[in-house]
Amino acid sequence: MGQVIQFVSKSERERVRLIQEARAIYDSIFPPADPVGEQQIGASPRRGDGGNLA
Repeated sequence: MGQVIQFVSKSERERVRLIQEARAIYDSIFPPADPVGEQQIGASPRRGDGGNLA
């Protein structure tokens, strides 16, 4: 009782799948930076903002 079921359209599921696939391809080409290397370098670009580098 009190449960809410949210409808997710087929196109939205496909959009999410494509985003995940693209992110996996991106990470295979540009692997995430090594955490130890980030500490040595100092400030380095991170993808914490969803992949937007600004």
